[in-house]
Amino acid sequence: MRPDLSDYQHVASGKVRELYRIDDGHLLFIASDRISAYDHILESEIPDKGRILTAMSVFFFDLLGTPNHLAGPPDDERIPADLLGRALVVEQLEMLPVEAVARGYLTGSGLLDYEKTGRVCGIELPTGLVEASRFAEPIFTPATKADLGEHDVNISFDDVVDLVGAHRAQQLRERTLQIYAKGAGHALSKGIIVADTKFEFGLDAYGELKLADEVFTPDSSRYWPADDYTEGVVQNSFDKQFVRNWLTGPDSGWDRSGEKPPPPLPADIVAATRDRYIEAYERISGRRFDDWIGDPA
Repeated sequence: MRPDLSDYQHVASGKVRELYRIDDGHLLFIASDRISAYDHILESEIPDKGRILTAMSVFFFDLLGTPNHLAGPPDDERIPADLLGRALVVEQLEMLPVEAVARGYLTGSGLLDYEKTGRVCGIELPTGLVEASRFAEPIFTPATKADLGEHDVNISFDDVVDLVGAHRAQQLRERTLQIYAKGAGHALSKGIIVADTKFEFGLDAYGELKLADEVFTPDSSRYWPADDYTEGVVQNSFDKQFVRNWLTGPDSGWDRSGEKPPPPLPADIVAATRDRYIEAYERISGRRFDDWIGDPA
């Protein structure tokens, strides 16, 4: 008989996820249907979003083959029945205080930094780059993890050395770029550009570096359709940039620089966001989302 969630101790809440302690070495990692944008958790939820993120992460953990925090299959008997498909049993790790970001293209906060300084995270870049320019080689552009409601802050590699030491910083950079190359290469073979993505890493009891949290999901990555890619313009996307664009567009009426929280999302934006997340999963994985475990929302 499967346990109830009340059998476990609640440990932490994030923008999207909830963590519960199973035992001394394992956690229940739950992806909700919440969506965040511009450091706000939106009032509206995206049906099935947690299941899509979980399905995508499981696919990539398996594809990548890199050491990771998974400690059981998606149907592990320690997962409550009503959370199947959106929860995973994971190993408890000592998390490193760095967002490990890999960028293959110039956009987002990287573009803002470049326009001000000609650099991204201390890395000197060629002149003349524009929105969505492709780098000759992917770059490691770390950030500090922010508290809930705060912005992540881009930092230099030297800052990473100060935070985790030279050996671990070098390991983080190499592992991040290796994982990005393999995952982005697979996505591109399916017609999707992963412009950038962020990873989180932790150390197990033996000091081994392991990939944790989510991996290559539409929440942690920028997905662009490859057949629609045009340098110099904001790209169409399969990720939550679609929601950000609506929030900052004329229809929302929201002032990002003001004090009021974002408004609820219209039903058509909610539905279109769900459709984009599912399309990204199905194209990249080659699997039908309807075949993923658990009950749909």
